[in-house]
Amino acid sequence: MSEKETGMSLEYKEALASLLFQLADDDFLYAYRSSEWLGLAPHIEEDVASASISQDSMGHAAMYYKLLEDLGQGTADDLAHLRPAQDRRNSILTERVNGEGYYMETPEYDWAYQVVRSYFYTQAKKAKIDSLCESSYSPLAEIAVKVRMELYYHRLHWEIWFKQLLSSTDVAKKKMHDAIKLVMADFGDVFSYGKEKRVIENSRLIASEEILKEKWKASLKPVLLALQMEVPEIPGQPTKNGRNGDHTKDLDEALLTLSEVYKLDPVASW
Repeated sequence: MSEKETGMSLEYKEALASLLFQLADDDFLYAYRSSEWLGLAPHIEEDVASASISQDSMGHAAMYYKLLEDLGQGTADDLAHLRPAQDRRNSILTERVNGEGYYMETPEYDWAYQVVRSYFYTQAKKAKIDSLCESSYSPLAEIAVKVRMELYYHRLHWEIWFKQLLSSTDVAKKKMHDAIKLVMADFGDVFSYGKEKRVIENSRLIASEEILKEKWKASLKPVLLALQMEVPEIPGQPTKNGRNGDHTKDLDEALLTLSEVYKLDPVASW
């Protein structure tokens, strides 16, 4: 697709691709980490519910990868499965393991961490999706409208878990507060656009980092006030910024698993 055919300036196209990689990689890794709870969730109803949310999130990632394919960035499947860690633009939060151990063995995963990560991530995603519904790139805005319908139920699901566990036993409350600390330690790049901040914000594709942070805080405030808690502070300067390709070893290990089957026959129809 040529620049003339799309009517885009080169700078606008680069900003759009950068943002789409961030959105796609976030949902791709978040969906994968959530899928590791299949068969391990607290009860069978939650197993089904969280698996459905994971599937939806992977579907959202697929739509973003398809937009990147339309922009000439490569095939959607290759973009999802074959890019190395240094080319990924997901936030650090989405790549973190669920806890100790390996899924296929006897992992010691932390459900409190899953609840907090999912709730805070989903609220952050909502702030972005609400803004993307007004994006200057209409195909992205159209996708955002579709995502927002599903996201309503995702947010509600995790909010219920969040409130229930923080209103439960002392043990549950301690685990939740510990999980909040862990999640917030990795939250510094969730709203970051990395080195592409200026071009992304100038392109009117999505609201600024600062506006989205304030939207996120405002969305959490009523829930946390009811629990007699304060909205946690987002770290000013993240120690690692996934938007710039700076990641942890957790991502390397995740990508090995995610790409294993695809690499067996990359030319197959997926």
